[in-house]
Amino acid sequence: MLRKKRKLLKSEKGLTLIELLAVIVILGIIAAIAIPAIANIIQNSKIDAVKADAIQVLEGAKLYVSNNGVPSGDLTSADLDKYVDRDVSKLNNDYKVTVTKSGDTITYQFTGTGKAGNDTVTFNKATLNDINSAAKGDITIPK
Repeated sequence: MLRKKRKLLKSEKGLTLIELLAVIVILGIIAAIAIPAIANIIQNSKIDAVKADAIQVLEGAKLYVSNNGVPSGDLTSADLDKYVDRDVSKLNNDYKVTVTKSGDTITYQFTGTGKAGNDTVTFNKATLNDINSAAKGDITIPK
């Protein structure tokens, strides 16, 4: 009986302290790489949400123009409130859309700011293409 117990103790396998520490170090390295990458993805999604709100306002301005014609001045958030389908809470309420008509072409330019986490995204007479590309100087997105 004692022989069987000794045999069982000798054949029992487990992790040594060194192996356990190696696993913990590897997990720490993976976490150190992954956490900043995830934080960057989250911040980019917040910036994209502000851009989506700005695009929604431009689409609302197009609806306004189709119903009321080209306005003589800028369209404000109060003018566009009933033409914007969803909540654009990422934008500050002081935004405006400049609508200009040249021949048959109507141009819509969005001016305003939005909160993306701790950063502020600023649009200055940004067109739909400017907002989508976010590479123009008219849009300030912090790096």
